[in-house]
Amino acid sequence: MTITENSHAHHEREGQASPAPAGGPLASLTAAEIAAASEIIAAAGFVTTATRYAYVGLLEPDKADVLAWQQGTGPLPAREVRALLLDRASGASLDVTVSLTDAAVVASVPIDGSRGQVPILDEEFADIADIVNEDPRWVEALARKGVAPDQVVQVPLSPGYYEIPGEEGRRVIRVFAFRMDHEHDHPWAHPVDGLCAYVDVISHELLQIVETDAAPVPEASANYHLPEGRPADLEGLKPLEITQPEGPSFTVTGEHVEWANWSLDIGFDAREGLILRNLAFADPDRGGEVRPIMYRGSIAEMVVPYGDPSPSRYWQNYFDTGEYVFGRYTNSLTLGCDCLGEIRYFDATLADELGNPRVIENAICMHEEDYGVLWKHTDVFTGESEVRRSRRLVISFFTTVGNYDYGFYWYLYLDGTIELEAKLTGILFPSAHTGDLDYPYATLVAPGVGAPYHQHLFSARLDMTVDGLANAVDEIDAVRLPMGPGNEHGNAFTKSVRRISSEAEGALEAQGAVSRNWMISNTEKVNGLGQHPGYVLHVEQSPTLLADPGSSIAKRAAYTTKTLWVTQYASDERYPAGEFVNQNPGVDGITAWQQADRNLDGDDIVLWTTFGLTHFPRPEDWPVMPTDYVKFTMKPYGFFDRNPALNVKPTVSDHCAPGHAGHAGHSGHAGHDHH
Repeated sequence: MTITENSHAHHEREGQASPAPAGGPLASLTAAEIAAASEIIAAAGFVTTATRYAYVGLLEPDKADVLAWQQGTGPLPAREVRALLLDRASGASLDVTVSLTDAAVVASVPIDGSRGQVPILDEEFADIADIVNEDPRWVEALARKGVAPDQVVQVPLSPGYYEIPGEEGRRVIRVFAFRMDHEHDHPWAHPVDGLCAYVDVISHELLQIVETDAAPVPEASANYHLPEGRPADLEGLKPLEITQPEGPSFTVTGEHVEWANWSLDIGFDAREGLILRNLAFADPDRGGEVRPIMYRGSIAEMVVPYGDPSPSRYWQNYFDTGEYVFGRYTNSLTLGCDCLGEIRYFDATLADELGNPRVIENAICMHEEDYGVLWKHTDVFTGESEVRRSRRLVISFFTTVGNYDYGFYWYLYLDGTIELEAKLTGILFPSAHTGDLDYPYATLVAPGVGAPYHQHLFSARLDMTVDGLANAVDEIDAVRLPMGPGNEHGNAFTKSVRRISSEAEGALEAQGAVSRNWMISNTEKVNGLGQHPGYVLHVEQSPTLLADPGSSIAKRAAYTTKTLWVTQYASDERYPAGEFVNQNPGVDGITAWQQADRNLDGDDIVLWTTFGLTHFPRPEDWPVMPTDYVKFTMKPYGFFDRNPALNVKPTVSDHCAPGHAGHAGHSGHAGHDHH
């Protein structure tokens, strides 16, 4: 990853990106390292003209080895690259490990396709139109729907796993058609429903066509991007500008960031996108002691399961990280449009499908945001009025996967709070609709256009180090107490605390009625009050996977069936739905790991937090969806001995200065009765 910076909020990026300096064993791969890895793989004889790279990324060293190096008690771990190779001629695939330290291939493991395949290539998607249009069955099926091949675009999609006869051992993509009326027309408005092609992208065969009766192709356009496709521009909104005349408050060295009391490292991966590493907080009441909180945080998986059971649509569920490698589709962000303020951009360096490095400029945006009141009190006895303004550090990226656009925003707050928010926008995946408002699986969002019900379920992998490695999780519920001895007036309530002792107990569900949350604490240390320092995870209560427990998607996306999973750290347990998600029958991943029933009490643990949106689309979501938001929050609980934001200075300005409400202002109420 390379870095560029905006020198001022009102100017475009100045200067050229320069290579990031070496940042230790977890630094993002550079262009030179990607090129070197490809050369080593080719020299070892693993590359032919048919070979494509489905994924290239840093193979991270074991956490214990990294921590030992950071603490000066161990050597620098070897620098290794992982590459997933697909032979487009034969369908064979390899999982290859390259040591950059030794300039050699150190492992090459054939991938058993019966347990999943490597992610889908853009090149495979690009081949679909020729494959289907050359088959008379497809042309004839389109004609029965009233369209010709030159009127449609194909939307190729991951196939799921359904044990369909004839698909055994094949590399399959399923294909929908959408009519496109002219070169600027959004085809999403014209689904050719009741038609789906099953294609083998290795043999270039159309295996099967599923054709059913369906509503006709909708005629109305949805070209909101053209002047005639939207109302007249809204007038009266004045420019909104954010300025920091003295520049931002953060400092950046390579991928290392320091802001307020926070320190962290930023990384990027083609599969997971943005990664935060080594999150730590300098405790102001301990002389600035830097205390670790989280070793690594990322989006490790996400799936979009659809709820329409019709014959041409029942299989729709897309794993955007494991099947599509969604970091590849990261947007280059634009000042004043995607990001507003005093912005620092980071470029991402990835590999293309030939193994060559490519750069996504301005892939990551970092800036500060005002966030209202941090803390405030006007005292009726002393007459003192104190207020401090809050702000947060925002680190984000946006990726477009087909019709949907996803933004992932990490927020760090002055009081030690951590949040991850997903922002969902883009275009609904449409169907044709008869107009029957009683249809139980889709909303009528425009004349003839339906939007099937679906979910977006994310898994955040949170590798915790709360004050060190000896961590544990307690499940905390609010408890209503009955009226009786000791609670004669019935006003009492308390909480229950349940320690999650092993992985057999580590599959957990949210319960909003009891305000359930989970506290991750250090079992070996105590704060100044004798309490174990911790962080509490708050996850918004929303439905987990709604598909039947016996369904294919419930097996393949088992992580979506619970709100939180807790596992003991293992360096090879990276993705909750398994390493090879594409066409995986559901035999790998988090449920398989938990069968080991490893200890979780006072150990090195990882949290897998499921959060997401259950979407019953609205007409207001068409033709482009206003951003929707889902998030989780982690707040310190006994991690500090008192409010860690007491050291934030008062805001000094013409409106908020000493003598005004910002600091030491007299309330005029001292001595009055306190009600």
